[in-house]
Amino acid sequence: MDTIRELTVTSAIIRILLSVFLGGIIGLERGLKNHPAGLRTYILVCMGACIVMMTNQYVYQVFDGGDPVRMGAQVISGIGFLGAGTIIVTSKNQIKGLTTAAGLWTTACVGLALGIGLHEVAIIGGVVIFIVLTLLNKLDHYLKENRKTVELYIELDKNIIMGDFIRALRSRGIKGSNLQIQNNNILKDKETPIIISLKSENYLTSDELVKKVCSIEGVLHAEEL
Repeated sequence: MDTIRELTVTSAIIRILLSVFLGGIIGLERGLKNHPAGLRTYILVCMGACIVMMTNQYVYQVFDGGDPVRMGAQVISGIGFLGAGTIIVTSKNQIKGLTTAAGLWTTACVGLALGIGLHEVAIIGGVVIFIVLTLLNKLDHYLKENRKTVELYIELDKNIIMGDFIRALRSRGIKGSNLQIQNNNILKDKETPIIISLKSENYLTSDELVKKVCSIEGVLHAEEL
């Protein structure tokens, strides 16, 4: 086992192939769900981190000195720039891409572990990341569907008085809070876009709450954030 941790041609090939495999299975899940970063991106991130770590190990061995994890530390901080590129804030203040960014960062860490020869940790980590992104997705969806407070983006008819809308919510057993009127140059002459947190007195799923809000007169559009 100690020999496979040494940087040789054979160990380098094993590490790179493992980085392609682990990065690939994680990226495949993201790609199938049409996320910003997919199969090729995850493979390149994992393999790149692996190569950086091997290069650092090579420098440490050949020149008999230096910090063996210095280059790896730069990957951990530098990958944040790539992850930030996958995070977007929509015109409705909805944040998307956080899971993809976190996946890229952890995949880079898997690559670093492979690059230094810590195969066991890398393989276990890669499998756990895949499980979190696939199996726990259903749990995450369930928790979102059954949460008590739901944040909605709503477009109201320009002629609707906000007080009338709030009273209409209360008459349906829905409490509103954190109301924000959005600035939208395209809609400002026709609709009033708002973001509001809603809580139903009776148990309602997110979809049921949205349908109930859409039934209010003057509500032109509503969707969950």
